[in-house]
Amino acid sequence: MRPVLTRAEMAEVDALAGREVGVEVLVRRAGTAAAHAALSMLGGAYGRRVVVVAGKGHNGDDGRIAAGLLERRGARVVVLPPAAGVDPGAASGTGPVALPACHLVVDAAFGTGFRGSYRAPAVPQRPDGRGPATVLAVDIPSGVDSDTGEAGPSAVWADRTVTFGALKPGLLLGAGPDHAGEVRVEPIGLPVGQGALSLVEDADVARLLPPRRRDGHKWDRAVYVAAGSPGMLGAAALAATGAGRAGAGMLRLGSPGVPPGSVPVTEAVARPLPPAGWADAVLAELGRCKALVVGPGLGTGPETAESLRRLVAEAPVAVVVDADGLSVAGSADELSRLADRRTAPLVLTPHDGEYARLAGARPGPDRVAAARDLARRVRATVLLKGSPTVVAEPGGSALLVSSGSARLSTAGSGDVLSGVIGAFLARGLEPLQAAGLAAHVHGRAAAVGGGEGLLAGDLPRLVADVLDSIGPRAAASRVAGAGAPGTGSGSEAGARDGR
Repeated sequence: MRPVLTRAEMAEVDALAGREVGVEVLVRRAGTAAAHAALSMLGGAYGRRVVVVAGKGHNGDDGRIAAGLLERRGARVVVLPPAAGVDPGAASGTGPVALPACHLVVDAAFGTGFRGSYRAPAVPQRPDGRGPATVLAVDIPSGVDSDTGEAGPSAVWADRTVTFGALKPGLLLGAGPDHAGEVRVEPIGLPVGQGALSLVEDADVARLLPPRRRDGHKWDRAVYVAAGSPGMLGAAALAATGAGRAGAGMLRLGSPGVPPGSVPVTEAVARPLPPAGWADAVLAELGRCKALVVGPGLGTGPETAESLRRLVAEAPVAVVVDADGLSVAGSADELSRLADRRTAPLVLTPHDGEYARLAGARPGPDRVAAARDLARRVRATVLLKGSPTVVAEPGGSALLVSSGSARLSTAGSGDVLSGVIGAFLARGLEPLQAAGLAAHVHGRAAAVGGGEGLLAGDLPRLVADVLDSIGPRAAASRVAGAGAPGTGSGSEAGARDGR
């Protein structure tokens, strides 16, 4: 997983590298990387006009090094301090002054240590008048908070950002992605380790998701889904089908008050549950299951609350609580008391409104801190839905998932996600990894599903397709394809048998 370093963590890395190789060496490396990014955007340097807005700190030093390198390649470069690009009367509302006409603006005004607001100069037109200049931000767009992605209306809007050592939370959270444009990470020799926050990527699915055992059977990855109610069977179907398509070998589906013959998932074994007091029936069925998904479509009446809380406290398997289950679970303090009685993992999947009901207030600008705080309070893994999704565990480790998009803003998509998490828990992943990888696969499924008309019911099949393309089977096939000549067919058979 790709490390994502906060402002404080990045300062420690910079300080260590400065002692080991020297600050001047690091600045030259960063400036050189920025110059290469600029050349790529310009398509060459000779005769191009570049304006570098360079502050007083090391971020400005990076910009000045880049300016010198671009000049030596034939570009016509002007270096200006940040104040030179802002009208002294801006405070009275006259607004920023345009920079000189140029092909590229290099924003090196302020780096990751900056706090506050910044009124960026207006982006100038190109010398030929064919639209505005492009903008390259150095490390992070000036005016974007490095930890939260908060940005004022006058922060820099970049077409590309070249950042050093590691990603920063502010490039992934809040308004940061919109301001940063395309982000490229240049290592420049910084000693970046695996910190407490990481970004989930495709390779993590292949590396971490356990494949089917050669001698495996359906009960190895059995999932019970307690979801749905009269008139709300669609949520149950979505959660159960999501679990099945994500690898659950056996599905048991119980919907309180719904006759088993009415359950709309043919691959699931329908289990009768009474309209109320149904926790005992579910607990009796969990002996051979590896995970329980509870909540979608159950309703929010007192009978749901009573059974839900019993399952949270007593289920001996990993439990995923979603949707209506979160609405009736009570406060974070009440959930914490239930979690004290648990012996297996608990995963909560709130959106902002559900988070507010649990925590007492909506998440603030620092969504990573919000997810960590709730995880600590309830002693459970928390998946805070959003853009990006944040997954945190009680100890503070957290994952960011940026594969999702507005395509998932469709009724029922969260039900599918809860099923995928349940399947990944049943496959043997730890709760932080199960939730993080499930959210990533869920987002990737939406991305390949077309831009318009995507329905939650489309997602389970798309989840299976994504797992075929980036999951452990795909990784095994790639390894087999790279084997010695003459071993292709045998290696492919081995990959198939090892699913």
